[in-house]
Amino acid sequence: MNEFWSRRVAISLLAVFGAGLLLTPILSSAADARTPAKVGIIGTGRIGSTFARLWVQAGHPVMLSSRHPEQLKSLAESLGPLATVGTPKEAAKYGDVVFMSVPFAALADVQSEVGQELRGKVVLDPTNAFPPGSDLQKSTAAAGGTGVVNARTLAGAKLVRAFNYMLFSNFAESAHRSGELVGVPIAGDDPAAIAVAEQLVRDAGFEPVLVGPLASAKRFDTGGELPREARTAAEIRALLGLTR
Repeated sequence: MNEFWSRRVAISLLAVFGAGLLLTPILSSAADARTPAKVGIIGTGRIGSTFARLWVQAGHPVMLSSRHPEQLKSLAESLGPLATVGTPKEAAKYGDVVFMSVPFAALADVQSEVGQELRGKVVLDPTNAFPPGSDLQKSTAAAGGTGVVNARTLAGAKLVRAFNYMLFSNFAESAHRSGELVGVPIAGDDPAAIAVAEQLVRDAGFEPVLVGPLASAKRFDTGGELPREARTAAEIRALLGLTR
């Protein structure tokens, strides 16, 4: 058993309780009754609006954000009273968790704008250095992959890579499907942040597959080892050679 998995086994209970403290809490140890997490969504394009809808349906309040928040009012109204709108800085302040749904190349600009508000927060990162084979994708892979690069860019945040390996339309079509759920590979370095991400993956209608620390996120980056199509958790584990 490698160091990452040994550490995860040793502090798995602490991770769950840590997640609870972060979200006040997501899970209740008494009755498995979840307290909703506020999710700030920075960048409300196709992937951001897809997960806003899924999390609202699961009972989580969300703040949709844009530099022109007035353009998001009709979307928020369609989602109901759990959805509000704001600027990126307001969404970063609002969220117990922040969903960073912006273009990969825009992360540095976002960090300069809202970096202080992200410090210590769980940030779910679905960005991709795109397209496969581009100079951007190659340079990112050479630097250790998107997880390593983005953790450096968003210094101070508790980054978890998630929701990046398929197109937004695949996620929208396959959430909460009957039979075996579609798997979502995730990677992170902070055990409590991982526990938070796993719960939000489940609430969106998928099954989380922990691949390992952020350095392992390159395995499911654009151009990595997974096809960009819906696969069950068992299929993802088999493709990546994971034993759990």
